Amino acid sequence: MELLQTTHAAIALLLAGDEALWGIIWISVKVCFLALMLAAPPAVLMGFALGNYKFPGRRVLIVLIQTLLALPTVVIGLLLYMLLSRQGPFGGMHLLFTQEAMIVGQAVLAFPILAALTLSAVQGADRRAVETARTLGAGRLRETVTMLLEVRFAVMAAMISGFGRVISEIGCAMMVGGNIAGVTRNITTAIALETSKGEFVQGIALGIVLVLIALAINFGLALMQGRGEQR
Repeated sequence: MELLQTTHAAIALLLAGDEALWGIIWISVKVCFLALMLAAPPAVLMGFALGNYKFPGRRVLIVLIQTLLALPTVVIGLLLYMLLSRQGPFGGMHLLFTQEAMIVGQAVLAFPILAALTLSAVQGADRRAVETARTLGAGRLRETVTMLLEVRFAVMAAMISGFGRVISEIGCAMMVGGNIAGVTRNITTAIALETSKGEFVQGIALGIVLVLIALAINFGLALMQGRGEQR
């Protein structure tokens, strides 16, 4: 009964438009979106290059990307913390415990997912479109654009997957963001804080939002994959 009452109170808190609660949600969405925009261009280009060209060091780069996929988020957060701390090489930029540090950290987390899924999409793509463009005299840039258009649904699916990874992680956000109220406190760090204090209403409310975001992400991912298969 207590759980039902707490859940009801959490839903009421969401519907009431609680400023602090929605501020946390806004910080999460904004930071994740900007991180994705930062990571997407270089990650997609790297995935395309790895899938389309043979060059020295290609296998090493693929192994590195696969290793980054398996690294716990708190380890990446620890590495960034050491780089951005006062004693670190980038300490003079004063980025630690800011949204900018969170954006950088989550961009690092999203990068290997975007690169790996783009690589997989390029390797499985129909090469006839590129070969046709080549026989018609298309240059290297036009070939690249043609291939990216062929795998655009897979790339969009990769971006949705990347967004899902960064918005649900807690380790890196806690390490480099510091969980500062109104500044760097996002959905996952707020859930951890509120439940540790025994304040379950806000934690459940934010958990509901995270579940809804996960459902939307998976629905969008299924939609993108379905369109890609139809093509």
